[in-house]
Amino acid sequence: MDKLRIPLFPLHSVLFPGGALPLRVFESRYLDMISQCMRNKSDFGICLISDGSEVGDAATPFTVGTLVEISYFQQLKDGCLGITARGKQRFRILASEVEANQLTVADVELLPLTDELTLPEEFEDFRSILSDIFNELGHPYTSLPKHYNSATWVSARLAELLPIGLQEKQTMLEMEDPIQRLIRIREILKEK
Repeated sequence: MDKLRIPLFPLHSVLFPGGALPLRVFESRYLDMISQCMRNKSDFGICLISDGSEVGDAATPFTVGTLVEISYFQQLKDGCLGITARGKQRFRILASEVEANQLTVADVELLPLTDELTLPEEFEDFRSILSDIFNELGHPYTSLPKHYNSATWVSARLAELLPIGLQEKQTMLEMEDPIQRLIRIREILKEK
């Protein structure tokens, strides 16, 4: 498996490969990180926070996250940087350290890409649910390439975008089988 050393951006969000996440960046450690990533055309990792907060001292992330690339950026009127992160591939943290500026840098191993499986007929209704969500959310979600026939893609987008607890989203990110993820999403929707 491929190993990388990447900076981490721990958040109270879970992003899957193939997804998009708009971010408003204002802390100097992350502005520097984004600047360096853009200059070097390199990626960074997004992880759900296990303990701590998004601002201030470095948070403790869950060990599985998503490698992302910056697909869009703009300077905002309030001086912050607006970016869109696009999920590429899941990774597992092997070791990490917090730098003096509180930026966490980690040695990670990339996890294998999930096999593309055709969306089973029993989950056909998830296509229209997802399409409705995209239409409601607008950009950057409407500009994502659509793969409504892919169980992997549909399950990942629903897990990201449905109002599901963060712990549950993290569990789904760690799942290898997209069909199991679809089954769990259906269970959650029935509970609501």
